Amino acid sequence: MASSTGAGNGLAGRNNRCSLCCWPVESILAKALGQDPSQLAAAEKRDLLARLLGRLAHEIRNPLSSLDIHVQLLEEDLAALAPQMRQQLTARLEIIHGELHRLEGIVERFLRLAGPAGVDLEPVEVPKILTHVCELLRPEAAAREIGITTRVDEPLPPVMADPVRLTQALLNLLINALQAVEKKGRVEVSAAMADGLVCVAVSDNGPGIPPEKLASIFDPYFTTKAEGSGLGLWIAQQIATAHGGSLQAQNGPAGGAVLTMRLPLRTTHESR
Repeated sequence: MASSTGAGNGLAGRNNRCSLCCWPVESILAKALGQDPSQLAAAEKRDLLARLLGRLAHEIRNPLSSLDIHVQLLEEDLAALAPQMRQQLTARLEIIHGELHRLEGIVERFLRLAGPAGVDLEPVEVPKILTHVCELLRPEAAAREIGITTRVDEPLPPVMADPVRLTQALLNLLINALQAVEKKGRVEVSAAMADGLVCVAVSDNGPGIPPEKLASIFDPYFTTKAEGSGLGLWIAQQIATAHGGSLQAQNGPAGGAVLTMRLPLRTTHESR
């Protein structure tokens, strides 16, 4: 989102490309795991997707490790070459090394999705993360003529959370809202204490969620929009659950959708 000029088309383009890649996930799961996910309950679908991600990650990791070892061996062989040739090849090997490490990072993220969600907990100021997320997407919203407003009931106590994963979850919620509104609308992000929990709500004035779809909104690869892969809300829910919290969806009284994440001040596994 380097500039607001093409930001709207940028997010739409990226997500449309992702949608083109991800739309046949059910058929991929069926072929890879020998089952028809369309006939399964939501929990079973999540388990199938996790298994596929885990299998894919492990299959990719093995050749990546081999490539990394051979790049290191090539770097050792460079010592026998002339200085000019060594300098040229070193730069190219550095690029290969960098790309290998980037792919390893992608594999790690796949494995985190596939396995039990782990979080690195520390005291987190939720308002700071909300401000950061809103500022990241404000140029995108401006390009779509969507206003983003924030409302925080102060003071909010810090929560024990993983700031990276919490940021990812809130980004997913806000992107979902922007995609639902599409053009010329508004999105509100609010945070408050309720029943001993920090509650973060993302509401929009889009078309809302069809009542018959509310039970499926957090299913992996489920989407009612032209944009998106159908994984964003599922990932956000997984992250909320990993923090001992919850993520719920409902339609607002005046229209649009409201997604509410509830987080305990201290997670159950952190307090043990």
